[in-house]
Amino acid sequence: MTKKYEKYCKERREQLIHIMQEKHIAATVFEDTEGRRDTSIRYLTGHPGDAILIISAKGESILCPWDEHMAANMASVDKIIPFTRFSRNPINAVKAILQKLHINDGSRIDISPETPYPMFLRYVDALPGLNVLCREEGIHSDVIKLRATKDEYEIQCIKEAAIVTDMIVDKLEEGIRQGTIQTETDVALLIEKEARIAGCEGTGFESLVACPERSFGIHCFPPYTAKPFPGNGLSIVDFGVKKEGYTSDLTITFVSGNITEEQEKQLQLIQKAYDEGLKYYNPLVPVKLAATKVNDLFTKAKKTMPHSLGHGVGLEAHEYPVIRSSVSSEDIFLPGMVVTLEPGLYDPELGGCRLENDILITETGNQVLTKSRIIRI
Repeated sequence: MTKKYEKYCKERREQLIHIMQEKHIAATVFEDTEGRRDTSIRYLTGHPGDAILIISAKGESILCPWDEHMAANMASVDKIIPFTRFSRNPINAVKAILQKLHINDGSRIDISPETPYPMFLRYVDALPGLNVLCREEGIHSDVIKLRATKDEYEIQCIKEAAIVTDMIVDKLEEGIRQGTIQTETDVALLIEKEARIAGCEGTGFESLVACPERSFGIHCFPPYTAKPFPGNGLSIVDFGVKKEGYTSDLTITFVSGNITEEQEKQLQLIQKAYDEGLKYYNPLVPVKLAATKVNDLFTKAKKTMPHSLGHGVGLEAHEYPVIRSSVSSEDIFLPGMVVTLEPGLYDPELGGCRLENDILITETGNQVLTKSRIIRI
């Protein structure tokens, strides 16, 4: 059965193989397992996880999944070899597959820079004659940058996730106004329920729901409680939903009850910062320029935003690029990127507020995919 993402996975692997050939890498090893997740396996094959993937510079791809039945149903790859054939030992699996691929002595093998040092030494001991590379700027870094620019299948998945996200926001507002949502937990459970009903895989990350007494945190802890919501003041809800593995990421601010003049100024400043930042979310513009412009605006108001202006989204909620003023000028917005724009301010007395939308960079400008807003109850 042909999978709808099959041709895209093949095209992504072809891009990767070209890079490997240019850098004289004979094979690249990807490993997605508990404690060391790597969504690049899904990016390259469509398989959702718990597997080893080896791609050779000759163009061959072999997947070694924990669950062979799921792989047979979901993976787009040249060959599948069950993990059980290797006594469920990743070192044995990699060694045997490299032999099967006829990787010659002296060849360069790239493994993830996230590999723990003891595991790296085990690879070196098990693969005598091969040059095992474990580097920050290796092939895995190249894949992260490939993933930053989405193909049409990925963009469609994120757009579908965005539609569901906006629908959930409308239901949240309706439920709060009608009194059916009364706690942070009510908010989180509605998000999860509606995501599943809409055919999503679930939430893209654990939803963050913070009533006024907790909204001063960038990422509130714990993520949500049984406290009343929205309460009196500024509240934040940050969530996303996954469609075919791809997540949205949106933050809305609820305003309820009587707020002070200082709180109103903070809200207006956030809206102004969002509008200013969006002007620079255009193709070939350095990402640091958008962040610098927003930081300058906050500085003039004697405020500081304690996080980046945004980040890429895709198979993970936080991907390359990071949009902050300290990054390289070589990091630019490119057509096909989906990135967040999320100015935020947080104060223990005033509370926090943040606006976050997902922005698609197009050939001529940008398209705002989600509809974050300040909701006044």
